[in-house]
Amino acid sequence: MSDELDEIQAIFFEECAEGLATAEQGLSAMAAGDVSADVIAGVFRAVHSIKGGAGAFGHAALTAFSHRFENVLDEVRAGRIPPTPAVTAVMLTAFDVLSDHVEAAKGISATPSDAAALAALDGVLENKGAEAVPSPAPASAPSAAAPAIDDADEFGFTPIAAVVDDLDPFGFEPVGVSLEDLDPPAMAPASDWTIRFHPARAALANGGEPLLVVREIEHLGGKVTDVDLSALPGLRDLDPEEGYLVWTLSAPAALAEADVAECFDFVSPDSLIEIARAGAEPEVAPVALPEFEPAPAAPATEPAPALQLVSPVGVPAPPTAAPPPPARAAEPPAQTIRVDLTKLDMLLNLVGELVIRNSILADRLSPKDQQRVELPELARLTREIQDNVMSLRAQPIKQAFSRVPRMLRDLSAETGKQVLLETIGEGTEVDKGVIEKIGDPLTHMIRNAVDHGIESPEERLAAGKPGEGTIRLSAEQKGARIFVRVADDGRGIDRARVRAKAVDKGIIAADAVLSNEEIDQLICAPGFSTAETISNISGRGVGMDVVRSNVEALGGRVEIGSVPGEGTSFTMILPLTLAILDGMVVRLAGHRYVLPLATVVETVRPEPGQVRPLSPTSEVVELRGNYLPVRRLTDVFGFGGGVRAPEDSLVIIVESEAGHVGLMVDTIEDRREVVIKSLDQNLHPIRGLGGATILGDGSIALILDVEALVAWTAPASPHALKGLAA
Repeated sequence: MSDELDEIQAIFFEECAEGLATAEQGLSAMAAGDVSADVIAGVFRAVHSIKGGAGAFGHAALTAFSHRFENVLDEVRAGRIPPTPAVTAVMLTAFDVLSDHVEAAKGISATPSDAAALAALDGVLENKGAEAVPSPAPASAPSAAAPAIDDADEFGFTPIAAVVDDLDPFGFEPVGVSLEDLDPPAMAPASDWTIRFHPARAALANGGEPLLVVREIEHLGGKVTDVDLSALPGLRDLDPEEGYLVWTLSAPAALAEADVAECFDFVSPDSLIEIARAGAEPEVAPVALPEFEPAPAAPATEPAPALQLVSPVGVPAPPTAAPPPPARAAEPPAQTIRVDLTKLDMLLNLVGELVIRNSILADRLSPKDQQRVELPELARLTREIQDNVMSLRAQPIKQAFSRVPRMLRDLSAETGKQVLLETIGEGTEVDKGVIEKIGDPLTHMIRNAVDHGIESPEERLAAGKPGEGTIRLSAEQKGARIFVRVADDGRGIDRARVRAKAVDKGIIAADAVLSNEEIDQLICAPGFSTAETISNISGRGVGMDVVRSNVEALGGRVEIGSVPGEGTSFTMILPLTLAILDGMVVRLAGHRYVLPLATVVETVRPEPGQVRPLSPTSEVVELRGNYLPVRRLTDVFGFGGGVRAPEDSLVIIVESEAGHVGLMVDTIEDRREVVIKSLDQNLHPIRGLGGATILGDGSIALILDVEALVAWTAPASPHALKGLAA
């Protein structure tokens, strides 16, 4: 039983992670000005779900804090507390403490100190969101005849007897009319709620504890008035996993029905739950007050609420409005199931084995035999299975981006810099394993951009820039790669200072000759930092080193570009998937390599003179009046055996971030689906290679990384190409 509870609790913590992500996204939207009912309700539901699950598993501290947090959110949701920036700031702080409580419930950290956050939440409740409530001046103090307003209902009104006298400024005769004499009778106080609760027969067997629901109602001020024991069998026939008892409880009239109903959110739907006003007439139809979001339909036995509209003096009350038409039946929710990622990984590996076996059969069977055994159909089905498995793992990169707005607000407050965030491509889908591992690199790049890139408002204004800096966070897919870029419009990289720091720390020799790109890469060296002092943000020399190591562990790389005075960009180039790709098998000096087919534009068999040398180390190919740089892959990988004539080779035109480039190979052998095997886990990262694969004959072929090969190529000068064309 303990193992089953541990599994259920693990699911709860997964739901907590999802709820925290939803709450953070909603609170960030509120801080940015989106205070729509849907956003507020989303945050409320997330915190409420965490509270309910925490109560079910006995996490008392988490339950207590989330309940107090939920109280404020409920008031904001109902419109009784305005979602001002000050209120949102309090809730953001409370969210941080809530996250710490979840970590403590997991056993990862100690229980956080939440006294300050609770005091702030209570202050919001007491002041209704006002930062300060000024005391009224004596002249404006109410007279003794004016009745005080108490908390009789949610609007702050209570039935009173008042005499209308000396109130008319237009000279009409004052009239003395008692409100008690009007046709509509004074409002009767609302009755308490009566609740009957009989848990489902299998509630206890499924981990549902009815007493937790009873305690939650008692926490709201309710009490147990009766327990029906009539169905309780003798001890010999008692099944401890069955529910026999029926509780009758009462709850204070001041509670909203939604507050009472929320106590049963995690109760099995086949349980008996009756909520009604005490002494309610079954035939009386309920009257629902409007709220920001549709309230759940009240039971048919609920009477009209005690709060009624009282017409002005001399004006008859309007006729009772006709009941609204029945609501359209809601569409059934999408059916979902939680699956352990390791199971998906295992399934993906099995699909990879299918691809390899399919490749072996293709090598051993003649084309006629392949058609006879329907090998192409098997390949198609295998690819469909692979695509579906990958779609299960694919997640929008928005999950990684969602933490950035909050991080920027904290960094702006700490540094005094004004920063605007722009996001592009949030819907780009990436393998879940990639999303989980780019969180730390993204955090370090954002902190680096704010601390080192963006100038202070005074510096920016003096340089002719807007006082507010901009960080652009973007993601896009190009072929089999994902490009995640963090770009700022700050001061750019001071290369002279970077070089001097690197020499001072012994990272490079004082007489080393480095290009601008190589100097930029120095900021990713272990222990490197240009910060003068160590702060909470930077100065320890571990940030950009973590970025490069984490990205390379994923089979990707980091590119840095900077223009002094204009800004800096950091680009993480990551594999789209970690499984299967369409490849072109090429041969270089007797070795086979795989070129990702998604990058190939066309192939060219050069004519004599079509490939020309531009310098001793570079060549270009003339293609329909244009000149493209060419890279001999045999030179890149250091194969000997002499220089092969271009006419005896093939030039494959590939598309990359830098544009179109020609890669010269010996021959093209085949087109195949190949399974990517990581070099990082079995060897170490090698520039220009994106992994390895097993071909149909059992041999190993290395997979080429086109972007790395093109970036490795020194681009030809545009002026030189123009002169050559002339």
